[in-house]
Amino acid sequence: MADSAAAVAAAAKPVPLLKDELDIVIPTIRNLDFLEMWRPFFEPYHLIIVQDGDPSKIIRVPDGFDYELYNRNDINKILGPKASCISFKDSACRCFGYMVSKKKYIYTIDDDCFVAKDPSGKMINALQQHIKNLLCPSTPFFFNTLYDPYTEGADFVRGYPFSLREGVPTAVSHGLWLNIPDYDAPTQLVKPLERNQRYVDAVLTIPKGTLFPMCGMNLAFDRELIGPAMYFGLMGDGQPIGRYDDMWAGWCVKVICDHLGLGVKTGLPYIWHSKASNPFVNLRKEYKGIFWQEEIIPFFQSAALPKDCTTVQKCYIELSKQVKDKLSKVDPYFDKLADAMVTWIEAWDELNTPTGAAAKAPNGKAK
Repeated sequence: MADSAAAVAAAAKPVPLLKDELDIVIPTIRNLDFLEMWRPFFEPYHLIIVQDGDPSKIIRVPDGFDYELYNRNDINKILGPKASCISFKDSACRCFGYMVSKKKYIYTIDDDCFVAKDPSGKMINALQQHIKNLLCPSTPFFFNTLYDPYTEGADFVRGYPFSLREGVPTAVSHGLWLNIPDYDAPTQLVKPLERNQRYVDAVLTIPKGTLFPMCGMNLAFDRELIGPAMYFGLMGDGQPIGRYDDMWAGWCVKVICDHLGLGVKTGLPYIWHSKASNPFVNLRKEYKGIFWQEEIIPFFQSAALPKDCTTVQKCYIELSKQVKDKLSKVDPYFDKLADAMVTWIEAWDELNTPTGAAAKAPNGKAK
């Protein structure tokens, strides 16, 4: 009887979407017990774990997951001198996982994020929704007031140009969070008890020419379309700024997507963000960025890429030149960051060639 029940359950289990085409990247400094809650959704996929901090520390991964784990020693060994572009003691180190992946798609999640429930009480398969977002076109050139027109039960509204209804490829799917909001330190300090309980059943394409603050804790993207631009910058140990890693990547990505005619979506899916970080520690990390962003954002709003920038790499190198030329006046840090952007592209190209791929040797692998 038990065997037949198990057989029925197995037969009813849906085949995971993009099982062999997607890696899940997780930055961490601790045991990954949080994966137990995600097991029904993540277990079929390959994980890339980027261990931050002390490389001698043993990170425990629950049994049954297929993964490779890289610590700082591995990063130094694989990239050599170019490892300087990968942040240390900061979750920005996750972008190393993007670089060594061999898959077309990436989903990245923080280790304090758990499975959320929709208003009906159903567990949300965040990864499945991200995949749906990425496999459907985006509409950055004309706003559809009924949200994502490709969603079941929706369509293009009256007055939407027929010439734009095919949409463009979606490069990024930006998910949201219930419970602990992704606030900056000043907002955390004045609203310490605020929790996000609003579930909005919608996915939107961010219009062309509009920037957004990208959060890396629940994010998916098409690595082949935009991967080289997903550099989370220089943050953490030895740097004057933190907690701007994902936003820096988002600003660069959006400018490049707009230039190349690619789409960025935001909205569903939600995850449950379980832990509020210390606002005083965050303020120390963000302090300079809070001032700098008043100049960084106008820089990206006015950034223009020449027509001969036809690849993500060419776009990114051009952006690095503009960062060096215009933002280094704000602080010498941006001169260093611009150089790191170039190093990142060089490292990406080296590792993502047939000869470079052979050098990807992680510290630990289990199945």
